[in-house]
Amino acid sequence: MMPNGYNPALVALSIAIAVFASYTALDLASRMRGAGPRLRLAWLSGAALAMGGGIWSMHFVGMLAFEMGLPAAYDLGLALLSLALAVGVTGAALAYVAREGSRTRDILVGGPVMGLGVAAMHYTGMAAMRVHGSVAYSPPVVAVSVIIAVTAATAALWLTVRPSGVGQKLGAAGIMGLAVAGMHYTGMAAATFTAEAAGVHAGHLDVAGVNHQTLALTVAGATFVILFLAILATSSDQQRVARELRASEERFRAAVQAVRGVLWTNDPQGRMTGEQPGWAALTGQSRAEYEGYGWANAVHPDDRAASVEAWNRTVAARSTFVHEHRVRARDGTWRHFAIRAVPVLEAQGAIREWVGVHTDITEQREAEGELRESNEEIQRYAYIVSHDLRSPLVNVMGFTSELEATREEVRAALKDHPQAGRIDADMEEALGFIRAAITRMEGLITAILKLSREGRRRFDPEPLVMTDLLRSLADAQRHQAESRGAVVTIAPDLPEIVADRLAVEQIFANLIDNALKYLDPARPGRIDVTATPAPGGRVRYAVADNGRGIAPHDHARVFELFRRSGVQDRPGEGIGLAHVKALTRALGGRIELSSTLGTGTTFTVTLPRGTATGKRAAAEPARLAAE
Repeated sequence: MMPNGYNPALVALSIAIAVFASYTALDLASRMRGAGPRLRLAWLSGAALAMGGGIWSMHFVGMLAFEMGLPAAYDLGLALLSLALAVGVTGAALAYVAREGSRTRDILVGGPVMGLGVAAMHYTGMAAMRVHGSVAYSPPVVAVSVIIAVTAATAALWLTVRPSGVGQKLGAAGIMGLAVAGMHYTGMAAATFTAEAAGVHAGHLDVAGVNHQTLALTVAGATFVILFLAILATSSDQQRVARELRASEERFRAAVQAVRGVLWTNDPQGRMTGEQPGWAALTGQSRAEYEGYGWANAVHPDDRAASVEAWNRTVAARSTFVHEHRVRARDGTWRHFAIRAVPVLEAQGAIREWVGVHTDITEQREAEGELRESNEEIQRYAYIVSHDLRSPLVNVMGFTSELEATREEVRAALKDHPQAGRIDADMEEALGFIRAAITRMEGLITAILKLSREGRRRFDPEPLVMTDLLRSLADAQRHQAESRGAVVTIAPDLPEIVADRLAVEQIFANLIDNALKYLDPARPGRIDVTATPAPGGRVRYAVADNGRGIAPHDHARVFELFRRSGVQDRPGEGIGLAHVKALTRALGGRIELSSTLGTGTTFTVTLPRGTATGKRAAAEPARLAAE
């Protein structure tokens, strides 16, 4: 048995290689998350080469640091095989735990495989050593070295797939490097070398000492070059990410400008800090004036308290801020803005900052105001016109009654006239046409007045249990349904909404009544009312029938005032669907039609779950791009 020891400088060098390689591999492997297939393969190959090559280099330098007093050489084939084992097994383990759909528990499979591969690399490298003597191993110490390898590999994979910053990577690399070194030197402690002849120790020191150091430095130098190139690749990737980030910021700022918006940021507590060029350009406030809650001084006095209260409530709830208020612009005018702000979260879930945009909607609000005034004026005009039309209509009705009263006198005066019968028949026909026209005109005037009153009506929103409401409407029309041999089915689980009860009743009563009117007599009638959720906190209600259907060219016309489609064998003025459409719009919804002639019709009414002025659903907080 030969006395042995270690060269402290080479031992330190081997540990440094292990730590440096671990950091590089962890950094490269962490870039696989979110990368495309080709880039993912490149980062995987780099991480496997850095980790496997670093472990192999550390092993080789550690072997050269071992002073056993025997001349040693190395079998090139086995040495390269040990390198291939290190790189291949490391790459396979990284690929397994980083694949699509992998879970954290997969580390418990990849870690032991990688650890056993590293142990195989170590003992293959030991087998590559050629000495004038024999080598024996202590099984318990070998087992300990394998356990260390498996533990170190599992820890390495866990640290690789776990999101981490630079500080965490440095700590992980130190732990991993020391663990790899510990595995190697534990494996070396398991080996006992016995010389074949005496007296070689001195000769070995004279002949092989310098060569060992030169070889160690060459291996270490080549390893550091590989790792340096990997670091350069990482740096290049970081520069690419930085360029993409700058481009993204420029696009974002351009997008904000395109929508006439002003970008601003607040600290986690919701206070405006730092340089805010957009806000300063809009309001003319200096940094000292807008910092903290000074921005509120630029908000219209009537909107200020509500804005600050809503903002504080949003900050406390960590939700999305959606609001509107007026802001005094630099030129002293008041502009109307829609505001939306979201919290930006760190990886740990803490708020880093708030990012918001003020979008100028002054022209939109002014246009809406003008449109409201125009609609009100049209409604007043329609009311006045329809009301005034009643006066001449009443006169026509009165004179028609007088004509009917004098008809007997005319008949008596023309009793002996040869054309008396024809004249009487013509008068009867003419009076019939006048009466029909009066009835038609009366219906039209009543319809115009009804729509005019609906346009001026104020809605009173309340929670509505839609299943019960629609069943009551169906019950009210049960006699009509039974007389037509039809069945009206209301789904039992219709979502509830908040809306004006009378308006909703009028909408669905009209739709059910229309469906009953235009059923196909050739088959039993069926009307089904169902509902499904719709995006944006809305509900889509469908009234479907198996009636006559509506021809494609009439789909748009049926919603027009006084327009009807198909065979006109049912009474009506053509205002029902126009009324339904007007009410649906007033409730903040829309109505759509799907129909096939001869098959049936489905009217779909989409309504908000809450009132038009209800709170919008909060969006998810934004997270940093680096996550």
